[in-house]
Amino acid sequence: MNKMLLLALGLIPAFATMAQANDRYRERPPVIVSPDLAAPWILQLGGANVRPVVYPTRPEKPRGLFQPRTQREVQRRPQTARQGMVQPASMRPNKVVRSQIEPQFLPQTVAYETKHAPGTIVIDTNNRFLYLVTGNGQARRYGVGVGKPGFEWAGTHKVTRKAEWPRWVPPKEMIAREAAKGHFLPASMDGGPANPLGARAMYLGSTLYRIHGTNAPWTIGSAVSSGCIRMRNEDVVDLYERVSVGTKVIVM
Repeated sequence: MNKMLLLALGLIPAFATMAQANDRYRERPPVIVSPDLAAPWILQLGGANVRPVVYPTRPEKPRGLFQPRTQREVQRRPQTARQGMVQPASMRPNKVVRSQIEPQFLPQTVAYETKHAPGTIVIDTNNRFLYLVTGNGQARRYGVGVGKPGFEWAGTHKVTRKAEWPRWVPPKEMIAREAAKGHFLPASMDGGPANPLGARAMYLGSTLYRIHGTNAPWTIGSAVSSGCIRMRNEDVVDLYERVSVGTKVIVM
């Protein structure tokens, strides 16, 4: 009897421990999830008594100066940020400046049927060509620059004077016209590479017009002058050596 009593007393602590364990697990443990996951589906795991525990988001640590971004972060960058970046000057394409004459305006011998005698100069202002008639149905052709709109003219004259590296004396009308635009021309300019008349000039009769060179060869083939006929310096030197004072000049 005493043995039975002692055995029963020894089992009491074990039953008490089991009861405490059952009480402890009577409620389910909390579910811990990442803050990046949506919580509503967690409730389906065990009913309304399940309360998900979400850890607070840790503040982002400041990045080091040379720490690279991940590929995902690069893709998340807004497109407008990349578009608004200023391109360095060294990466910008250089602006194209026309510095070479177009091939059709280079000096060349061409077929040219005309009634004018060899040695005559014929200037086709519409097509920007100057022809020096050589005879036998041919002529030496040069590209030229001609008068801009409002300064076109036509007529027949003779070369009355020739000059090498001529001095430029702007007409009074040109000085006044440019002054109205805010451009002030000198009363005169000595001959030289910077002179607008270029290397050679052939003066036409009593007019203010000349066949002359230019320090702006990219204007050949255009209508940009105040009525004079422009040629490249190397071309006007070539023509200068082929013609003489008294040469007939026809401007069309």
